[in-house]
Amino acid sequence: MWELITNIILVLAILTLGAFIILGLYQWAKRRDFAKIDPEIAWMTVPTVLMAITYLIFDHVFILATRPNGSGEPSFPSTHVMVVATIFFVTTIILPHYVKNKTARIILEFLMIVAISLTCTGRILSNMHSLGDVIGGLAFAFAFSEIYYLIIKRSKKNGKKHLRKNHR
Repeated sequence: MWELITNIILVLAILTLGAFIILGLYQWAKRRDFAKIDPEIAWMTVPTVLMAITYLIFDHVFILATRPNGSGEPSFPSTHVMVVATIFFVTTIILPHYVKNKTARIILEFLMIVAISLTCTGRILSNMHSLGDVIGGLAFAFAFSEIYYLIIKRSKKNGKKHLRKNHR
């Protein structure tokens, strides 16, 4: 049961990322310039690529642990936790840019926190991961989200400098 729940949440997170990709493609097509895609969307490629690289390294090259269920499959870090938490952490960072209604934003943020919590709990209860695997997935997600946050913060700061320079 828990494995099904965590798989559904993983799909929802990937669909969330897909919605931002579609929005970015729409902006690119409409504005006819890659540079005119909202930086919040364009820079989502960074944590996404970091997740993919981390998955490849720890699932195919540098296997630190295997699943507690005895399957022998790599388990560190929990990919489900890493992907769900990264996508939802990044989404909470950019949500104010796209959802202006504060109540709606709070509800969405709450639902994402619940989804991350259920994924963490469910991966352990389904015997797919140990607590260390889940903490590892959360640590990577936090790191990738923090990198994204710093890039967006710098991008906005540089954008304001660019605007001031052009208005003189």
